[in-house]
Amino acid sequence: MSKEIRRVRVRFAPSPTGPLHMGGVRTALYNYLFARHNGGDFIIRIEDTDSNRYVPGAEAYIFEALKWCGIHADEGVEEGGPHAPYRQSQRKEIYLEYALRLVESGNAYYAFDSSDALNALRQEKESCGETFSYNYSVREQLDTSLRLPPEEVARRIERGDQWVIRFKMPENEEVHMNDLIRGEVTVNTSTLDDKVLYKSADSLPTYHLANIVDDHLMEISHVIRGEEWLPSLPLHYLLYRAFGWSDTQPQFAHLPLLLKPTGHGKLSKRDGDKMGFPVFPLQWTSPEGEVSHGYREEGYFPEAFINMLALLGWNPGTEQEIFDMDELIGLFSLERVGKSGARFTPEKTKWFNAQYMHRRDNRELGKAFLPILREHGVECSLEKAALIAGFIKSRATFVSDFWDLSSFLFIAPTSFEEKTVVKYWKGENPSHIAALRELLAGIDDFTNTNTEAICHEWIVANGFSMGQIMNSFRLAVVGASKGFGMYEVCEVLGKEETLRRLDYALATLPQGM
Repeated sequence: MSKEIRRVRVRFAPSPTGPLHMGGVRTALYNYLFARHNGGDFIIRIEDTDSNRYVPGAEAYIFEALKWCGIHADEGVEEGGPHAPYRQSQRKEIYLEYALRLVESGNAYYAFDSSDALNALRQEKESCGETFSYNYSVREQLDTSLRLPPEEVARRIERGDQWVIRFKMPENEEVHMNDLIRGEVTVNTSTLDDKVLYKSADSLPTYHLANIVDDHLMEISHVIRGEEWLPSLPLHYLLYRAFGWSDTQPQFAHLPLLLKPTGHGKLSKRDGDKMGFPVFPLQWTSPEGEVSHGYREEGYFPEAFINMLALLGWNPGTEQEIFDMDELIGLFSLERVGKSGARFTPEKTKWFNAQYMHRRDNRELGKAFLPILREHGVECSLEKAALIAGFIKSRATFVSDFWDLSSFLFIAPTSFEEKTVVKYWKGENPSHIAALRELLAGIDDFTNTNTEAICHEWIVANGFSMGQIMNSFRLAVVGASKGFGMYEVCEVLGKEETLRRLDYALATLPQGM
């Protein structure tokens, strides 16, 4: 079957060696968007063959993080599917079979070198100012099946000697590859070493073998992964050829790096620790108790986080910046993914969250606000919390900002901002506020639109200064020159509380200065 008409099948294949970095989330997102855009399948496969680096809790973290981000698999460890199991440690019997096929075809060989022997060779080369490379120039002089008689190889395996299977990298061959983002890439095999594919010590394959075998068996059509895997591409091309799978090998796309906010280099956890922003989708506590901040716990909406990540490396070709997931799916293409690194900007991420805050349903925000109110000893109905959220969300970046923006609604002023008193509580303003108090007392419908219409008409009819009245009104009710629209404030407080506050101000503040 030709590549052009193959069903699109992509996979995200993280290793449970730690929490999922935001760069990993972006890789998962681009795979997900590509699959959905093309009506294909998105698969999650856990690549846990590196048992020495396995971190307890990392796999569960990966699944929880992807769910929070709204990235859902069609097949995977949790979903199952026709190519199960999707955890590599449960597939290890498969890999030995394929490793042995490569040995039988002459594309791989057994190596019995001990760690001590290899370290000695490295030190010897270093003493001469050279670098040791396990490749075509040394493999037939070392402890390998390329030098040993077949019966000796069999005897060593039979008695339980430890061995690895290494790929036999061709000598001085140009490997021509195509990357969907970077175009044509050519590498000479003489610059490459003979990678280990399988280890008898733990009966597990290395990443290179397991990755190729699983992608083939799971019918993966496109491999979309980070730029750091680009140096492995020649080996992967040659493995497909060695197995006889070149006609069905996937197309490759290597994504640009996420760059730190300032300076040079890849974004890392240390940058977040130093500059005070998260680099993980969720908070992570290491087995040693070290805590790393997460976007969820910092108050970011998953949609804002995803929107920000989508634009770190991909360009929609328009000035539009706010996209929901369906819009991203509809527009996404690898052709618009850039080659150069994408610089992460923490402040821009906050901007994205603010945009989603402004668009959020008031009732949903009200629900999120209620626990914060309870932390401050305030019991409030959902209806009132939602009403407040609707009035202040345009001023907030996070729901955690709501208390600072609205605490005056729950705590009546007992003192008044001195500079505002001096500026606005003077002349005839106190008497005007007393008259306004009586006007408000006669209003039954205390919704902000009705109250505003009546008060505005009264101010204009009496020829009062709108600024003087409204600022004096705010001082009396709020205690300072802060807060959102005064008629909205009055609607939240209600008629009784508004009048009570006005009475307190009129009784407490001097009547004219």
